[in-house]
Amino acid sequence: MSKALEHIRVLDLSRVLAGPFCTQMLGDLGAEIIKIERPGAGDDTRMWGPPFLKDANGNDTTESAYYLSANRNKKSVAIDIKTEEGQALIHKLLESSDILIQNFKVGGLEKYGLGYTQIKKRHPHIIYCAISGFGQDGPLASEPGYDFLAQAMAGLMSATGKAGSPPMKVGVALSDIMTGMNAAIGILAALNHRETTGNGQMIDVALTDCTLAALTNLAQYYLTSGETAPRLGNAHSTIVPYQSFETKDGHIIIAVGNDRQFARLCSALEQAEWSADERFIKNKDRVENRSVLVPMILGATMTKTTEAWIEIFRESDVPCGPVNGMDQVFAMEQIQARGMKIQMDHPLSGAPIDLVGSPLKLSDTPVSYDNPPPCCGQYTQEILEKQIGLSADEIEQLKRNNIIEAK
Repeated sequence: MSKALEHIRVLDLSRVLAGPFCTQMLGDLGAEIIKIERPGAGDDTRMWGPPFLKDANGNDTTESAYYLSANRNKKSVAIDIKTEEGQALIHKLLESSDILIQNFKVGGLEKYGLGYTQIKKRHPHIIYCAISGFGQDGPLASEPGYDFLAQAMAGLMSATGKAGSPPMKVGVALSDIMTGMNAAIGILAALNHRETTGNGQMIDVALTDCTLAALTNLAQYYLTSGETAPRLGNAHSTIVPYQSFETKDGHIIIAVGNDRQFARLCSALEQAEWSADERFIKNKDRVENRSVLVPMILGATMTKTTEAWIEIFRESDVPCGPVNGMDQVFAMEQIQARGMKIQMDHPLSGAPIDLVGSPLKLSDTPVSYDNPPPCCGQYTQEILEKQIGLSADEIEQLKRNNIIEAK
C-alpha cells in the first residue's frame, strides 16, 4: 500500500521533543527521516531516565522511555557538524533531501554554514524548518527556549491549576508537542507550495507562539473582555457544568455543552426541576450561578459510584467519562480498537517493545511502523554509502578522524 509521504526525505537536525515529535509524525506518514546526531552522545533525551529500555537480560540500555516516545521510523546518522568534513556531508545529503528541520538557538547553525540563507543559496529546493523558543526575530529571539518557559510566558500556566492556587504547568511538555504539530502542518503546506513553484522556503515556528495560539478561547476571553479568565482547576471558564465531580468511589467528568444536555443531566440525576430553574435555564445563567449549581450536582454525584453514574449518564446521552490512570487507558477496549498501542522489534531488547501508536487514520495511505527508534549512528554507514556514494575506505577514514560514528 502506498504511503502519503513516501517520496519525501527529511534531514532532521533536531533533538529533545518538538522537532523529533514533528519528524516522527512525518515518518509515520512514509517520509524517510535521517536523524543527524552527535557522535557518542546522540540526542539529549537518550539519557533522560529512568525508565530505560531493558535488554534481553533485564538490564538498562542507553535508550530512555522519553527517547523511545518520539523517534520511531527514523535512521540515525552520527555526524560531527562542527567539523568542515561533517558540514560537507550534510550538504551532500541535502542534495537529495526535501526538508531540513532544526531546533538550534537562533543563529546557532550559521557558524557551521547551515543557516537558512546559506542553505538556500546552495539548495534552493530545501524546505527549512527552524523551531525555537521565541522565533527568529523579536527581542527574545536569541534566548534559549524550553517547554516550561513557554508554558509560563505564553499564559498556559496562568490558566492551569485550582482556583486560588499557584499557576501550574501541564503534566506533559505540551508546548513542545503543539509546536511539533504546527511544524508538521507548515512543512506540508510548504511542500504543496513547492509542488507548483519548485521553490523551498523557511518555516519559523516558536514555542511561545504555538502555546499562545493554542489557548484559543482563553486568549480571546482576554482580548474581548480585557480580563483574564479565572483559573478554575478542572472547571471551565465559560461552560457550566463542565468539570470533574466526586463520586462515591472516585471522580467523573461531566461535560455538558448545551442546554438540552443540561436538561438530560438533571433528569439523570433525578432532579428534573433544576432545568426549569431560572438560575440555570441557559448556560449564561449557569455560569453566573456556578457557585450554587456545582455543589447541588456534587451532592447528587457522591451518592453513587463512578461506574454506576457512567452507565446512567450514557443511557441518558449525557457526555461523561472516568478519570483514568495510564494503566486504565491502555486497558480500554476503545484504545485497543484504535491501535493506540503498538509493538516493534528493537535491536537492544530481547522482545518486542510497546510504543504509543499514531492518532492519524488515513483510508488510502495509512501510517506504517517500519523502523523502531534507532541506536545512535545505527544507519550511518548505510546512508553514507547509498545516498552519498562513499566507499567503505572513505567511511572508515571518517570514523578514524572522529567525524562520524557508525555501528
